[in-house]
Amino acid sequence: MAAAGMPREARLRRAADFDTLRQASGRSSGRCFILRYGNNEVGTARMGLAISKRVSKRAVDRNRLKRLARESFRRALPGLPPVDIVVTARTIALECSGAELLAELDELFAQVRPLKAAQPPGTIAG
Repeated sequence: MAAAGMPREARLRRAADFDTLRQASGRSSGRCFILRYGNNEVGTARMGLAISKRVSKRAVDRNRLKRLARESFRRALPGLPPVDIVVTARTIALECSGAELLAELDELFAQVRPLKAAQPPGTIAG
């Protein structure tokens, strides 16, 4: 039986990719999570997780949030445009049930749209 995990090409792995999304990107937020996203040249959606010790000192809590985010992303992947997404959790997420967290993540992933391409600087072309 094949694993149902996230494929390697659907993960953000380089620090430069995370830094790019922190600088200039789209943003979508809910009660428990913040999504930052931006266009990529890969042709498929990729996700990275930024769930720090500020959310919880306990690794078991952080890992639970990561598992839920990965599962929601895996389900939403076929309908997502080619964007890079970073998921950040808020402390309030620890108080919510798994079903509530999945519902919020599903809603946030559904809101992700490709960003408009930046216009080159210069004069107006006619």
